[in-house]
Amino acid sequence: MHLRLISALFIALLGLAACETIEGAGKDISKAGNTISEESRETQDEM
Repeated sequence: MHLRLISALFIALLGLAACETIEGAGKDISKAGNTISEESRETQDEM
């Protein structure tokens, strides 16, 4: 379960690093936040 969260963060960071514009960075950050929130919910549901 922690591996999923770490993987999601790593993928989000890679996407953010590839971003070339401010608008794109905002979208990447938003997607990363959504991914983290979703993973947190899944982890809480498993407990």
